[in-house]
Amino acid sequence: LGASRETGSGYALSSCGAPGGCCTASSDFWVRVGWIIMLGNYIGYTLHLFLLFFSICRKAISRSGLQHLAPVHSLNIAVSNGPVKEPRAALEWTENAVNGEHLWLETNVSGDLCYLGEESCQVKFSKSALRRKCAACKIVVHNACMEQLDKINFRCKPTFREGGSRSPRENFVRHHWVHRRRQEGKCKQCGKGFQQKFSFHSKEIVAISCSWCKLAFHNKVTCFMLHHIEEPCSLGAHAAVIVPPTWIIKVKKPQNSLKTSTRRKKRTSFKRKASKRGNEDNKGRPFVIKPISSPLMKPLLVFVNPKSGGNQGTKVLQMFMWYLNPRQVFDLSQEGPRDALELYRKVPNLRILACGGDGTVGWILSILDELQLSPPPPVAVLPLGTGNDLARTLNWGGGYTDEPVSKILCHVEDGTIVQLDRWNLQVERNPDLPQDELEDGARKLPLSVFNNYFSLGFDAHVTLEFHESREANPEKFNSRFRNKMFYAGAAFTDFLQRSSRDLSKHVKVVCDGTDLTPKIQELKFQCIVFLNIPRYCAGTMPWGNPGDHRDFEPQRHDDGYIEVIGFTMASLAALQVGGHGERLHQCREVTLLTYKSIPMQVDGEPCRLAPSLIRISLRNQANMVQKSKRRTSMPLLNDPHSIPDRLRIRVNRINLQEYEGLHYDKEKLREASIPLGIIVVRGDCDLETCRMYIDRLQEDLQSVTSTTQRVHYQDQESSFPRVLSVQRLSPRWCFLDGKTALVFDPDFVKADGLSGLFVSLQSTRISS
Repeated sequence: LGASRETGSGYALSSCGAPGGCCTASSDFWVRVGWIIMLGNYIGYTLHLFLLFFSICRKAISRSGLQHLAPVHSLNIAVSNGPVKEPRAALEWTENAVNGEHLWLETNVSGDLCYLGEESCQVKFSKSALRRKCAACKIVVHNACMEQLDKINFRCKPTFREGGSRSPRENFVRHHWVHRRRQEGKCKQCGKGFQQKFSFHSKEIVAISCSWCKLAFHNKVTCFMLHHIEEPCSLGAHAAVIVPPTWIIKVKKPQNSLKTSTRRKKRTSFKRKASKRGNEDNKGRPFVIKPISSPLMKPLLVFVNPKSGGNQGTKVLQMFMWYLNPRQVFDLSQEGPRDALELYRKVPNLRILACGGDGTVGWILSILDELQLSPPPPVAVLPLGTGNDLARTLNWGGGYTDEPVSKILCHVEDGTIVQLDRWNLQVERNPDLPQDELEDGARKLPLSVFNNYFSLGFDAHVTLEFHESREANPEKFNSRFRNKMFYAGAAFTDFLQRSSRDLSKHVKVVCDGTDLTPKIQELKFQCIVFLNIPRYCAGTMPWGNPGDHRDFEPQRHDDGYIEVIGFTMASLAALQVGGHGERLHQCREVTLLTYKSIPMQVDGEPCRLAPSLIRISLRNQANMVQKSKRRTSMPLLNDPHSIPDRLRIRVNRINLQEYEGLHYDKEKLREASIPLGIIVVRGDCDLETCRMYIDRLQEDLQSVTSTTQRVHYQDQESSFPRVLSVQRLSPRWCFLDGKTALVFDPDFVKADGLSGLFVSLQSTRISS
């Protein structure tokens, strides 16, 4: 535009289109147009830079975990023609629980694509749109697409079943098939992998997998067939520890009617048992557990403390929800373990996995004591705390190192059940000191029972400083490494100050009648430990190996003895390089007198206790799961060793009217049932063969009664004889599950004019 008009060359054009300046006005016009074009290009370039900067900032904010700065409406799910509901991140345990509800968690992983696909996705062109991921089935959906997900009615895997129907439940679980755009492993049908060339660009559905058993097939008619949709699911490699959704029943309130209320009044005359109190406690609860007993099943309850181990607890919680039924995984930061243990208290072969520190394990064991479960379920440990001495003792290691959850579940299933001594701590005011001489301090210990150790002196003072600092600034103690560094710094400071140098002058220790005070004062111990397990202070072994020492035995956590050990500053330092303390005694009872306020700790919970009299005595033994050194082969479903040679089966009968009138209550049905007798069958006998034995039993009873003899049966539970029923069963009688109080065959219940009787079986194993 700035070329010379005299030469006739350049970009200036006349009105007629010829080169030259035949119209100067028109040339000025084109100059203005050129400047406008340049200005427009500049504005467009600036706008492009602004949009790019905005996109980068938004992506950085999303990656930093500050999603809560987003508008509130972007976190809600808008349901058409209804109220707005928020995505649920935790399970609902009330009457409002909806089966198949997703558990949404925020996610920022770049490779996760929206489950709806490009055709239905509402924000398919936005790479920075907020997304959520279901912890149970692992689908990813944009927040803006959740309304569309509700419209296609894609539900999560079911976690329970609806109650209230008289038809028997299905004793199997169906697959929960999910489309996957990324899938690891190989196809179950053809054995080929799912990976494709340039798979990171592929947005096609490459696999169909089950979120229960984890089986996966290619998204082809030759691999995934129609019969796979309705076939029962085996629940995969961890079927033995998974609580099937068919066991968890959402109870509906029974409809009150004159007929049912009359029947209920008639049944109040039955004798009550101790277990009836438990039924009254369960009344009004929205969920009940109806398990099916099997020698191959070891149902697992998982308790996770997210506050332990930094952010590891939250990560572990989500992974267990993927592998197990989410209703068997509990977050201890939301509520304690009591309600879950009460709900699952009647599940046979139950096991517990405590994910946290030693304090989490002690919390669960104390609740088991209060509930008095019989037999108490064994507890395994996934170490997420700082010291993890109990986990080390049981071979679970000193900390969680991102071991696959699938492998952990195998170890819990195969672990050996061992005993752990637990000790009472009874605290009283020191009777030797007058009231006016008592110093300031706590009047009781943080815990009245200890599982690992109880100590006083130097180590308790360091633990107390750590505890007070963590309470004041919890954000600074979010990793195991930082915690250990603080421990080291506090120990060094306390070592320089020598705050526990006079401990031996202010205590008196008597073990099984032997006074250890002179020896304690002679050696001037600055720390005294009463040890129940071999590990102490993050993995050290203060008792060591006595070897040929005649006075002491090797330490065990199940022998009913507690080890008493004294430490000087030198022996405490030697612990870190394999040394041990001064062995004082192995005893069953300890009496400890303190004459001043002394720092003490109980399983890592510290306090400064006022002068007191403390008695230590054996409380009980808890069942624990010890990790096996090696994983055995996968359990065989047809293992002949798991089947007994013979079964001794007690047979009872009850009519249909009583069955309905008692509202399927197992305990009441057992009380109201009339014994038929006892049959002995083979261990692998089926119900059809049992039916033949029961019919033969009736014939024998009929022949006995024809001779006018009364047949009595000795009831082992009530310990008094009961008259056997000689009334002949209807030819259409059916079996009743003695564990769940449900009928096996629905056709008998639905038939009109049913007057037959139900038979309940309770078996006892007989060795060859």
